[in-house]
This record gives sequence, C-alpha cells and structure tokens, in this order.
Amino acid sequence: MTQDQIAIVALLAATLALFVWNRIRFDLIAVGALLAAVLLGLVKADDAFSGFGNPAVVTVAAVLVIGRALALSGAVDRMVAALARVADGRFAQMAVLCGFGALISAFMNNVGALALVLPVAIQGARKSGYSPSAILMPLSFATLLGGTVTLIGTPPNLLISAFREKAMGEPFHLFDFTAVGLPLTVAGLAYMLLIGWRLIPSSRRGRKAEEESFEISRYATEVEVTQKSRMAGRSVMAFEEAQKGRIVVLGLVRGQRRVAGLIRLEHLAPGDLLMVQADTQALEQALGDGDIVLAAERPPEAGGLGSLVTAEAVVPANAWIRGSSPAALDLRRRHGVNLLAVSRHGHPVKQRLRDIAIEPGDVLLLQGDADTLPDTLQALGCLPLAQRRLTLRSRNLWLPLALFVAAIAATATGAVDATIAFALAVMGMLAVRAIPLRDLYTAIDWPVVVLLGAMIPVGGALETTGAAQLMADGIAALARDLPPHLVLAVVLAATMAVTPMLNNAATVVIMAPIVIGIAQQLGLSPDPFLIAVAIGASCDFLTPFGHQNNTLIMGPGGYEVSDFWRVGLPLDAVIITVSVLLIPIVWPFTA
Repeated sequence: MTQDQIAIVALLAATLALFVWNRIRFDLIAVGALLAAVLLGLVKADDAFSGFGNPAVVTVAAVLVIGRALALSGAVDRMVAALARVADGRFAQMAVLCGFGALISAFMNNVGALALVLPVAIQGARKSGYSPSAILMPLSFATLLGGTVTLIGTPPNLLISAFREKAMGEPFHLFDFTAVGLPLTVAGLAYMLLIGWRLIPSSRRGRKAEEESFEISRYATEVEVTQKSRMAGRSVMAFEEAQKGRIVVLGLVRGQRRVAGLIRLEHLAPGDLLMVQADTQALEQALGDGDIVLAAERPPEAGGLGSLVTAEAVVPANAWIRGSSPAALDLRRRHGVNLLAVSRHGHPVKQRLRDIAIEPGDVLLLQGDADTLPDTLQALGCLPLAQRRLTLRSRNLWLPLALFVAAIAATATGAVDATIAFALAVMGMLAVRAIPLRDLYTAIDWPVVVLLGAMIPVGGALETTGAAQLMADGIAALARDLPPHLVLAVVLAATMAVTPMLNNAATVVIMAPIVIGIAQQLGLSPDPFLIAVAIGASCDFLTPFGHQNNTLIMGPGGYEVSDFWRVGLPLDAVIITVSVLLIPIVWPFTA
C-alpha cells in the first residue's frame, strides 16, 4: 500500500469509529474528515467543497423543500385523512396507512412522509382501541421501503446514481429503481401486515390505546406542594399511601438542592418540588384536592395566554433542541410554552425536567396558547402526535402538488435533468407562495446536506488514491469462484449490516466505489451491485438509531431496542431473498 492509501484507510477507519461512537454529530464528523483529508493531501483544497455542488446534494435539498411545501398545502393531509376514514379496524388501517406512507415516501423525504401519516395512525389506533405500537413500526418500515422505488425516494439512490454516472458515463433515471423497489416494497408490506406486527412483544402491542405511552402515567411530571397542603409536615411515604400507591415519587427538590438518599422518609414542606409518575385520574384527583399543583402550570412570562391547551410532540433526530435542557431553552419566556412532562422510550425520566438533556425520540407534553402552539412546535423542530387543524388557502391546496407532478413528468420523460426540474418546482412554489420564504431554508435538513457535501470528496479520495480498487481486488480474489448471485447477496447483507452503525449516505459513499471495483475485477456489470448497495443502505430496520424514522417512533410506540431487530431481521431476510432473485433479472450481471 502507498502512503496515501494507508492515510485514507486510516482516516476512514477513524471516521467510521466516530460514527459508531455516536457522541458527536455526524455532520461535524464528516466535515472533520474532509478537512483532515485536505490537510493530508488526499483531497485538493480547490476540490474540498465541490461536494456541495454535486447534483445529488442539490436534488436532496430541493426535494426536502418540496416536501415541506406539500405538507403546508394540506393536500397530502386531506388524502391521508380521507383514506383513514374509510379504513375500519386494525388490519385495514395498517394496510391503508402503510401503503400510503410507502407511496408518498417514494417521492418525498422518508421523515416527511412519516411525519404526515404518524398523527393519523396514532389517532386511528386510539379510536379503534388498539395500541399504536402495533402500527407505528410497520409504518416506519413502510416509509423506508417506499424510498427504494424511485431515484428521489432517498439520498442513497441519488448518490448511487452519481457514482454510476462517474463510472459508466450515465446516471440512473427517475424510475430505474422501480422494477426492483416496487416488488420489494410490496413483499415487505405483506410481511409486516401478515407477520411482522405480530412479532412486536405483546407487552407493547397488547396495551389498550388509552394506556399507551402517551398518557401521563408514562411521563415524569413535576408537581409543587402548595402552601395550604394537608401533606405539609408529613412524609413522602405518607403522601404516596394517601394516594393509594397510584402516585409514585421519583425525586424531591427543596430550594435549589435535590434531596438524596431515602426520600420516602423525608417530610414535605410547602414549595417542595416532587418528580412523580402517576396515572391521569390519580393526578387529577390530587390536583383537585389542592395538595399539589403542576409545577409548570403557570402562565408563561412572555405575554398572557388565551385558551391554554396541551399537545404531545416527538423530538426528531435533527431537531435543533436536541441536547439542550428546558432551562437553557427558557421555553416559557422565549417560546411561551410550559413543559409539563417528558417520556423517553416509553418510560418517565427520573430527574428534574428543567435539567434533562432532550434526546431524539423523546415525547414532550407541552402547554401553550391554542392559536400559537402548533407554530411553536414547528419552531422547536418537534412533530405533533395529534392531527393538525388545517388552515388552508384553497387556491394553493393542489397547486404545489401539480408543480411537483410536473417536475416528475419532466424528469421521467428526459425533457429536463432531475436537479433542474426539482429546482424549478421549488422556484414555482415560492412564486405562488406555496411555501413562505422564511421556511425555504428551515425546510432543508442541513446536517444531511453537510454530511453529503463533505463525504463525497472523501469518498472520491478512496478512488483517486487507489485504495478502493485495492480493497476490491482483495475481495474479488476471494469471491472469484463464487456464483454472482452469492456475491450479490454478500454485498447486500454487508451493506445492511453497516448501515445501522453509519448514516445511510456515508455507507453509500464508502461501499459504492468498492463494489464497482469488485464488479470490474469479476468481469461483471456494476449495475446489480450498485442497486444492491442502494437497497441495503435504505433498508435500515435493525436499530432505532440508524435512521431518523425509527428514532421518531420509538418514544410514541414505547418500543425497546430489541423490538427492532426482532421484527427487522426477518424483514431483512425477505429483502435479501427477493432482491437476489429479482435484481439480476432487471439488471443482468453481464452488460
């Protein structure tokens, strides 16, 4: 190996280790890797930021903006609400909502597709009397599968297309993925609807909807002992006994000090803050008795509130508030809302609400003005877990959808390049005010864009140094006597195994040049192997942390980490089996 090859392999190994460590944001890791590659002479300084001008990156940004415009228009909300109304019963609701989620995720960002259907799925489960955990995981997996159907369904497809253009002189087109992606999606949905949801432990899917993790019994709530409380002077144990065990005290704060040790023997005083876990009825009764009040239930300092309402919202992986505490966010003064409670992975947190570090997947119970709370949730980067009230302007209802369909048609017919077509659609939506100018940049998932723009030159260094070809030669030597179908299965399985530990875009950047080299060494067409990498990077079903969609549903569904691989492993087996049989038919091994 040359010095440059050793350097790029070492740099990628360090980068992958940091991705797996997951203590630093992935976009910062990617930028650090890019700068290190420049300093090591692996990437020319003039080319350092060329990745941000890559058509795949521009297209991803445009599709994100278009997805936001469609959400604001309310057209998709109306469609999914109409479908939900005709679906009666658990199986029908799962089939309709998962099918629709897969359909729209073929043409928009996976997270955006899930965000549109998620509130309807939760509401449908509650009305029909079954646990939302039975439908949320199938819904998340359905939106991931839907992304495999078209070029714009997911960033891995766009990146794979860019690698193909560089290697073979022509990119993949809009519907080149459909002949494989659509049957895969149908097979995956069939598995989830018939078998997969039954593998979710009964302790999760067997709960009644009203007992699900959204209820106050699954939250940790702060209450304050009132000045006239009958519990003043009595012990924490006596307080719990007076509530007949329906309220459990998790912590006690007196003044600025958290009381340590056996708090059940501590005697309560007016002004004490208690962190409690309680069911709704017990908490309401205790509040009605006047012994305690919700510590957060005071009008926010920033202006008076009109009609106070509460709303549940989930924190996405890219929310800007992740890692911040409620105290640092100063929610009352800056945003006019109270944080009443927090649920994490379906369980209450056990520390003071003001001091917790908000994590992706947390479910927040917020209180605020009825008219401004939806906008506040958007400003915080959170997704509501209840259906939104639609405030639509009829002239803009279907116009964004028409512009998007026109861009798809122009791309499919080859009249306009995909990047230009979707950029034109964005400009059209701005022109008709389908999306406010202030939302243009907030609609873009900038960490993903930065990751793509930074990792593309690093992946290019893997090729220019010859390290990718060196790895491909070694793998090809081992696989030379294996049948192509088996090599394809290994590539797909390896990509699936790596993706949960990395971002799916980073997986493609590393795997694509290697599989191109393997195909060339074996005298085979790169196409089937590139398609396999795209599918493997998109089908992330094994952990709640590998893809934002899985992170989003973990809190609302009350899932454990093991639930994902329990359901996801058989689904991976279905995907590998169907892919290995189907890909060579659509994309033959011999060019």
